[in-house]
Amino acid sequence: MHSFRSLAHLAALAFATAAVAQTPSTQQAQHTSWPTKDGWVTVRDFRFGTGETLPDLKLHYLTLGEMHRNATGHVDNAVLLLHGTGGNSQSLLNPVFSDVLFVPGGVLDVQKYFIILPDEIGHGQSSKPSDGMHAHFPAYDYDDMVRADRGMLDEMKVDHLRLILGTSMGCMQGFVWGETYPDFMDALAPFACLPVEIAGRNRMMRYMAIEDIKLDPAWQGGEYKTEPQDGLRGANEMLLVMGSAPQVMQKTAPTRVKSEEYVDKYLARTMASTDANDMIFYLNASRNYNPEAKLETIKAPVLWINSADDFINPPELGIAEKEVKNIMHGRFILLPISEQTRGHGTHTVAAVWKEYLAAFMRQTEPKQASGLMALSPEKNTVPDWPW
Repeated sequence: MHSFRSLAHLAALAFATAAVAQTPSTQQAQHTSWPTKDGWVTVRDFRFGTGETLPDLKLHYLTLGEMHRNATGHVDNAVLLLHGTGGNSQSLLNPVFSDVLFVPGGVLDVQKYFIILPDEIGHGQSSKPSDGMHAHFPAYDYDDMVRADRGMLDEMKVDHLRLILGTSMGCMQGFVWGETYPDFMDALAPFACLPVEIAGRNRMMRYMAIEDIKLDPAWQGGEYKTEPQDGLRGANEMLLVMGSAPQVMQKTAPTRVKSEEYVDKYLARTMASTDANDMIFYLNASRNYNPEAKLETIKAPVLWINSADDFINPPELGIAEKEVKNIMHGRFILLPISEQTRGHGTHTVAAVWKEYLAAFMRQTEPKQASGLMALSPEKNTVPDWPW
């Protein structure tokens, strides 16, 4: 196990990040048996943005492949993959993602790249409220997550990232990474999010889910002995709606009986695997997210992809088309609704967007001699990519 002292030497992040859990259609698929390696980092006396501290912040991560260093001694093949709210380091080992990208010759071939899959604060095997502090756990946000991940990478001796690809919450973290550590990565691929404050229907849904739990008498201020069933059910129902897409749901459940069976199975699965305090904290972690004002500070090329049937980030808001103009080397792709898209969960269905990512990786390949990317320095002059 690795450990390191306080992360106070790291610059404080300017903005937080946000997202929502993977949709049922992608979250629950059986994971493949990729040969992952477990890693742990313990951060001593980690100070959160609220001023709260945790004596030992434990961070867990998985890796695939082997780290490589270039002639100058810098890591040149590390890829950081960031999961969504309520997910964990296993989320992007879903076959619809990993079996498309990680295979020999794939866009993120593990024989070429060193893949890093962290459990973010509050998720998976990293420190979280359900470990024992319950509602007294520090009120973390996405600033804290990104800062902790940077410290984790420092401890792993990863001094540079070839790519950060994030889905949903990880998408938001990608924008924060780009603003906070602009020289740390060659490329950013944020999928399924918007780089603005979480407000409107998005925040309303999160707030309702949180209040469903807190208003359940069985919650007992977070000191429950058994899960508050009524509140947790309401919260999980809200997440089902948030992650849904009409065409997919209609095809999956074309009758009343199948629709009700789908809901019952979904709730049985999620109720058994969700802790109420954990859910409150990870839904509320988006409260400070708003990278909009500093998008112009992102230096890395950005491939930003959303899906037109994403209920959480609806295209009719017109936000993406406006904000991408503020990203120096940014390109926004709105995937049209098709039989392959899965609403918000399209971020994990790699077959839908892998060709965009493949072209992006080719275009942002650092020049061997200089280590610089073959990109024009002028604002919004991303070269024509072959799609």
